[in-house]
Amino acid sequence: MKRQDDWYDPMDPGPADPGPSADDGWHEPPADYDYRDPREAGRGAGEDDRQAGRPAAGNAEFRNRRSVQTDLFEAPVRRPQPVKRQPGQPIGTMAEAQELLRKYYGYPDFREGQKQVIECLLSGRDTLGIMPTGGGKSICYQVPALMMSGTTIVVSPLISLMKDQVDGLDSIGVPAAYINSSLSYAQVEMRIRKAERGEYKLLYVAPERLESERFLELLAGLVVPMVAVDEAHCVSQWGHDFRPSYMRINELVSHLPDRPLLAAYTATATDQVREDIVKHLKLSEPQVFVTGFARENLSFSVIKGENKRDVLMGYIREHAGEAGIVYAATRKEVDQLCEYLLRQGVAAGKYHAGLTDKERADAQERFLYDEVRVMVASNAFGMGIDKSNVRYVVHFNMPKNMEAYYQEAGRAGRDGEPSDCMLLFSPQDIHIQKFLIEQSVSGPERQAQEYRRLQQMADYCHTPQCLQRYIVRYFGGEAEEDCGQCSNCVSPDMELTDITLEAQQIFSCVKRMRERFGMTLVASVLKGSRNKKVLDFGFDSLSTYGLMRNRTEKDIVDLIQLLVAEGYLQLTEGKYPVLRLSSKASDVLSGKERVVQRIRLKPSAPVVQDVEAELFDELRKLRTEIAKREGIPPYIVFPDSTLREMCGVQPTNPAAMLKIKGVGEAKFFKYGAFFIEFFKQRQG
Repeated sequence: MKRQDDWYDPMDPGPADPGPSADDGWHEPPADYDYRDPREAGRGAGEDDRQAGRPAAGNAEFRNRRSVQTDLFEAPVRRPQPVKRQPGQPIGTMAEAQELLRKYYGYPDFREGQKQVIECLLSGRDTLGIMPTGGGKSICYQVPALMMSGTTIVVSPLISLMKDQVDGLDSIGVPAAYINSSLSYAQVEMRIRKAERGEYKLLYVAPERLESERFLELLAGLVVPMVAVDEAHCVSQWGHDFRPSYMRINELVSHLPDRPLLAAYTATATDQVREDIVKHLKLSEPQVFVTGFARENLSFSVIKGENKRDVLMGYIREHAGEAGIVYAATRKEVDQLCEYLLRQGVAAGKYHAGLTDKERADAQERFLYDEVRVMVASNAFGMGIDKSNVRYVVHFNMPKNMEAYYQEAGRAGRDGEPSDCMLLFSPQDIHIQKFLIEQSVSGPERQAQEYRRLQQMADYCHTPQCLQRYIVRYFGGEAEEDCGQCSNCVSPDMELTDITLEAQQIFSCVKRMRERFGMTLVASVLKGSRNKKVLDFGFDSLSTYGLMRNRTEKDIVDLIQLLVAEGYLQLTEGKYPVLRLSSKASDVLSGKERVVQRIRLKPSAPVVQDVEAELFDELRKLRTEIAKREGIPPYIVFPDSTLREMCGVQPTNPAAMLKIKGVGEAKFFKYGAFFIEFFKQRQG
């Protein structure tokens, strides 16, 4: 009996095909389905869309509405001939690359860093690109792949990420496909044969597939000019997401008749991880590019000493209608937080490793298609999302290290639009992460390293310096100026309040309780509670009993958490942490130091939407209608940044439409007529 994970040899007929199984996602196409539609050539868009239970991207009903025809994709498909390339032999020019960028992607220029990486690849040299999430890494291998004869293999870690990438390439007219465990044997066979005929420019492959010798032999029959490795930090045991299957990439390269170019990319890599990438992938004299870790469109903030649910709910209400991700540290926290948001009327979904494959796939699809606005997730959702219009990422708990934090926070604002990254910190977060390290990391050396990383993450939460600058410097970059927009640089919605008296009252109470109890009981004593535990210990006779009776116990606990976060109080480790005074608390008690709290101001009444905001909402509705007909996520039609530019230009003819960033030829021919007609009707 063959296991599902064993590789299927398409050349081995085996037993008669019993037809699709009940769970392989296969649906028989309609009788009149056109398999040879040139717009679907290569990718098999119809087959993927049928698998997802959505209409094929080229279905007749929608295709007949298109008023513009093109022969852009009607060139005959020919099997590419192997091109013998000497190491270092140039592949193409930047002028050619620039034209492909304009033609397919609709952008006039490459971003900062992209040009240098592509120039290096076009010169025939192995490349390692350290680029921030949302920095356009995929273009750095997709454009060169279009200039090479054959099929570029892209090793990508997650099924969902592959499908997003392939859908995006299909939308701009680039033939691509993926092979992973989500496909039936028949689908895999079809894609291998198409790849042999050279019908794909890019073939995305899950790293786990490389563990099969038979699969490597099949890939050896393809013409492969380049192997691109996404999330290359997964090859390093010192990285934050080590995957043993990444060590097999070298086997793939050695199975190919001619050594291809190697291009590796990651958003988060320390010096040690970079060395591991070069070593384990056996990059040949690679050019290493570090294009900068700053994400200028992201505003970072750290909130300490406040009720997390209150802050989160207030923020979500202020940003109703926008897509966001809320990360939590444990599955239990994800479940409880999602239930809380649903009770508050928020369209929320959840995602963590405890759900079934189908539940996770359904949750992600609902988020991608804007059916839910807020996704509550564990770090299992880290690399698996390529949604460009995520407007905010909130960490409900502090992550285990800066690499994980920046990877997850970087899911916001991938389209370049202003977005927020908020971290809600409490001292308990540190203990949760320490527990998770103890449970998941073996060996004293590895544990010691993880504890150091955890401390650096905690330092980020406490630093008074610019948060963006802290991040950039952590990853070895240079940051000469403050970002001017993080919570440490500017806080227009904050006011400073002196809480020295309250701090002294709390410190005095902790001291009189002999530093033997946790924050809940300390808060009960300060409130003047008559609960059994307070009375049994005789704490109602303390001089600090009832000193803060004008506050709620929740408010007092929030103040204690703030004082712990600022280092005035310390929490011991263990199942029942107790409060201890630090040396900083002594200075406050003696009057040498004052304590200040930043208070978030309540938002003023909502401002009436201006004309452009209303127009943007109308364009989003039109985009959603098109996306539903096409069977793709809305952001793949056009990103938010393109819609915002349309608001200003309001194109009513093809020339104006094609000048908008993000409108390439393929997308113009597919969707341009709908938007032009929209603006014509609007202008009457």
